[in-house]
Amino acid sequence: MTTVLIIEDEIKTARQIKTLIEQANAGFKVVHTVASVRTAVQWLGTNSVNLIFSDIQLADGLSFEIFRQVQTIVPVIFCTAFDEYAIQAFESNGIDYLLKPIEQIKLDQALAKYNNLSSLFSSATNYQNRLQATLNHLTAPYKTSLLIHHRDKIIPLKLEDVAFAHSENGIVALYTMGNSHYNVNHTLDELENMMNPDVFFKVNRQYIVNRKTIEVAEHYFSRRLLIKTALKTPAPIVVSKARTPAFIKWMGQ
Repeated sequence: MTTVLIIEDEIKTARQIKTLIEQANAGFKVVHTVASVRTAVQWLGTNSVNLIFSDIQLADGLSFEIFRQVQTIVPVIFCTAFDEYAIQAFESNGIDYLLKPIEQIKLDQALAKYNNLSSLFSSATNYQNRLQATLNHLTAPYKTSLLIHHRDKIIPLKLEDVAFAHSENGIVALYTMGNSHYNVNHTLDELENMMNPDVFFKVNRQYIVNRKTIEVAEHYFSRRLLIKTALKTPAPIVVSKARTPAFIKWMGQ
């Protein structure tokens, strides 16, 4: 049985999608429906499914924010009345993009695509990790280095040498294993998209950390985690409450 989560803020549309899924294939079961970015982040923080159907424009923001806050490898079929988000959709685990009103035949084709991808990786011990790696390779290959403009020099910096990235007052800096640091003209979100998620994790709005620099994570106030690193940091690194489940899962991979 393939479990499905629907993310849709219009009750009538959510019911229609659920009906179309149930009519399409008995092997798919809608287990839950959420209506906002906030509730989706909360639900995915403690639950898992095999497939997600998601609207893009929700009442409290774009659904892409869900997949920035929650580290998930679940494939997503986006459903929207707008066509300008297609590129972003495929950068957010998207495997298909359905325009509303959704036709049964289009939904059937999307589910068939999911099944084909599942079959392709069925021999792997962890099919979803293989699927995510393939999607990343096709849509957004990760960088191995950045050109740093430092004073009158241009420095090729290998990302594997970056211990952590820090943002404060709109200034983003990369700190290296060698205890150097360089300001960069990228936001933390942009850096997150460039970096390999197997190595780097965005723990909050201030920090992205390299797995290699983490010495220990300790329980902190309000179900958060305090990270201690091999290098001194400008401020304590605290994993936000919303990201703690995903961070623990990432550390265990």
